[in-house]
Amino acid sequence: MRVARRYVISGRVQGVGFRFFTEAAAAREGVCGWVRNLSDGRVEARIEGELSAVDRVEAALRRGPSSARVEHVDVEDLAPDGRTTGFAIR
Repeated sequence: MRVARRYVISGRVQGVGFRFFTEAAAAREGVCGWVRNLSDGRVEARIEGELSAVDRVEAALRRGPSSARVEHVDVEDLAPDGRTTGFAIR
């Protein structure tokens, strides 16, 4: 089953390679979407793909890279838009 989710990650998540970490997790799991820094210090990501792959990326986002400190992850379910390739750092 194909799903899409929006994540907003709070904590020490900027300046620690979080976007590149997310891009690598997305590539490893074969999902598409994007990730970007927000002006308030949080990171936002949109991930779309097969449910099990999106769940594995979500688990990675909740851990973050070793230098990050993830304090909270907001998750919003979205309607999949049908994209099957491509992941961007914005």
